[in-house]
Amino acid sequence: MTRDNPLRGWQVDRAAIRHVGRDLQRPECILCQRDGTVWAADARGGAMRIAPDGSQQLVVPAAPPASDEAVDFDQRYVRSEGSLPNGMTFLANGDLLIANWGTDAVEVMDRQGRVRRLFDRIDGQPLGKANFPLRDRQGRLYLTVTTRMQPWTESINARATDGYIALFDAQGQARIVADGFEGTNEIRLDDAGEWMYVVESNARRISRLRVRPDGTLGEREVYGPARLPGFPDGFAFDVFGNLWVTLIMTDRLVAITPDGELLTLLDDSNPAATQALDAHYEARTLTPEIMAAAHGTLAPWMASLSFGGPDLQTVYLGSLRGTTLPSFRAPVAGQAPIHWNEDFPA
Repeated sequence: MTRDNPLRGWQVDRAAIRHVGRDLQRPECILCQRDGTVWAADARGGAMRIAPDGSQQLVVPAAPPASDEAVDFDQRYVRSEGSLPNGMTFLANGDLLIANWGTDAVEVMDRQGRVRRLFDRIDGQPLGKANFPLRDRQGRLYLTVTTRMQPWTESINARATDGYIALFDAQGQARIVADGFEGTNEIRLDDAGEWMYVVESNARRISRLRVRPDGTLGEREVYGPARLPGFPDGFAFDVFGNLWVTLIMTDRLVAITPDGELLTLLDDSNPAATQALDAHYEARTLTPEIMAAAHGTLAPWMASLSFGGPDLQTVYLGSLRGTTLPSFRAPVAGQAPIHWNEDFPA
């Protein structure tokens, strides 16, 4: 007998949303620890550590800019200038492994804010737009690169297939293990480690690949709908097997059920701006101005989600243009992250 899906008929209650953190800058990725500590990527070059009591500590390698107002949209979001930590994961010792969207590099930052560059080239060529790192249960490290086009926004109209996934070691030796993706974004593994799930933002789909025993990737297929109603960006599994997905700019939170059904859990879209975004996407005439106009109010340019809290039933939403982390309670727990039972220094 099949269990009833806890997401069927459920949606986020906007009145119950609570905002965590304040004055954040580009909190694209969120990492939750078992003790209640939350980390958010920060455009000042590191991450914001938010303690369970709500107190904050900005962990960065150098003095940040005096104010966020000094950075304009084109500089930060189109040309991606400066240090812009994007995806993050914890290494086994508690250091942050960072895919830096601004420096096009993979970096390691310790909890005092000291940063070292791990690598910024692969096969003798510049890395491209480093997006998201992942550590698996065997300790293997993966990285997604969205595109090598600059500015990255041009890759959307071009439907560029230059995105790839790399496998690398702690010394920064890297090799490409899968390529030909349209806008590679976040990656996740199922509990068994048999499949790697891949967000292809520019193709508006989720793909998955078989994980071979040596960590390389094989057979590929589309997972769920062939086309999602927006640009997928971040995603995470719950313990039922639903895949929660954020649609950036459209600013919706959806879920793909194990049988492939698409559920809308939260819709914070601007209908008129979304209609224009979709029309120009289909016509391949998107501009940064059209993209900039498309966003909601809760987590503008909703980019990621993370399950946290002691029972992994608190959901935090990351964004590119928000200053807080909207959070709410889910009816089902999230998949435990790789670091959940690891003890890190404070």
